[in-house]
Amino acid sequence: MSKKLFGLLLIAAMIGIVIAGIVKNNIENTSEFDNIALGSDVEFLATDEGLAKGKVAPDFELTTLDGETVSLSDYQGKKVILNFWATWCPPCRAEMPHMQKYFEEQAKEENVEILAVNLTTEDRGIDKVKTFVREYDLTFPIPMDLEGEIGASYQAVTIPTSYMIDTKGRVQNKIVGPMDETMIEKMISNLE
Repeated sequence: MSKKLFGLLLIAAMIGIVIAGIVKNNIENTSEFDNIALGSDVEFLATDEGLAKGKVAPDFELTTLDGETVSLSDYQGKKVILNFWATWCPPCRAEMPHMQKYFEEQAKEENVEILAVNLTTEDRGIDKVKTFVREYDLTFPIPMDLEGEIGASYQAVTIPTSYMIDTKGRVQNKIVGPMDETMIEKMISNLE
């Protein structure tokens, strides 16, 4: 075997080892995110904002579509479904009837409040939001995130995004994607 051929084989082997190492590293890193899927409970990434499981959810104050000022801390002692949505979002449209039905039929008995924060800076205007709320006959509070700060602080990049917050104000679950009644019931039953 010539020195040139041996050198090429050695280089090819080294490149193969490097590629195998990169692939193995990517597989190991990807496994950390296996639990992230639409409509599923999401693994939390530690943040300063208190979004990690068991941390007290960051408080905020917003004005609802009805003109009432609400703070997340107003609901201390209740289980809270904190939902982020927009009118143009098909999965948001799919989940709203489920949330409304749960709110009408079970929320009071289960000590649950739904806060459906409209990502107003990402939406098509207040009139579209009002039309949407009438169309779906929504009766739970619709806080308006006019500046986009609350959606950003809650990392609502993909919508709908929902947080399940316990009676002590602690984040217990994050769901990315639409929820149905069964999922809501399951998530709520796991909250204290």
